[in-house]
Amino acid sequence: MEIEPIDLEAAGYCVNSLGSAIGMPQLCDAWFANQIFWLVVALVAIYLILTKVALPRVSATLAERSGTISNDLAAAEDLNRQATDAEKAYEKALADARAEAQRISGEARAAIKADLDAAIADADKRIAAKSAESEKQIAEVRAGAAASVAEVARDVAAEIVTALGMQADRSTIDAAVSSRVKGN
Repeated sequence: MEIEPIDLEAAGYCVNSLGSAIGMPQLCDAWFANQIFWLVVALVAIYLILTKVALPRVSATLAERSGTISNDLAAAEDLNRQATDAEKAYEKALADARAEAQRISGEARAAIKADLDAAIADADKRIAAKSAESEKQIAEVRAGAAASVAEVARDVAAEIVTALGMQADRSTIDAAVSSRVKGN
């Protein structure tokens, strides 16, 4: 198969001797008429496709969506009304329950207060008895503690005197401790 030579005059000055375009073919003014014709054909085809196929589908979809939105809004208003009615019924039931709870708690408080007053009176009696017994024991412990403190004070004083290198006289230490215990 033999390659036919290109008629350079028919192709215009936008091609080289091998038939390749020189530069960008879109910018060759010899081909503008051809390009404008195909541009018009493409735009008319796009216009017809959009007006006959795409736009009717889009408008049908928009109309359907508008109807759906209207129906949903009506249903939402109905549900909102039902929710408001249910909320009112709930508030009434809640108020009734609170009133009943107040009544029951008042009765329970009165019963508990009566039981508590009786328990407090009984506890006060027992506490008074224990307190008298405890005071007696505390007095005994104080007496024993005072004697123990005096004895410990004598022993400590004797140890201190001995630690200082002196001779501890028991009667002098007893007299000094007795005088301090009495507050002199």
